[in-house]
Amino acid sequence: MKTLLGGAIATVFGILFMAVWWKELFLLLAGCIPIMLILGGVLAIYLGSDELKEAGHPED
Repeated sequence: MKTLLGGAIATVFGILFMAVWWKELFLLLAGCIPIMLILGGVLAIYLGSDELKEAGHPED
C-alpha cells in the first residue's frame, strides 16, 4: 500500500513539475538524447565485436 501511495504522489508531482518546467524538460532531453545514442552505439559495437570473436572460435 505504501508503494502504491508513493507511486501516486510521485506521478502527481511529476505531472506538476512537467507542466511548470516544460521548456527546461525539452532542453534536458535535447542534451541527453545524443549522449544516450552515442553510449548505446558504443555498447552495441562492443557487444557485436565480442560476438564476432566468439563466432570465430567454435572449438572453445
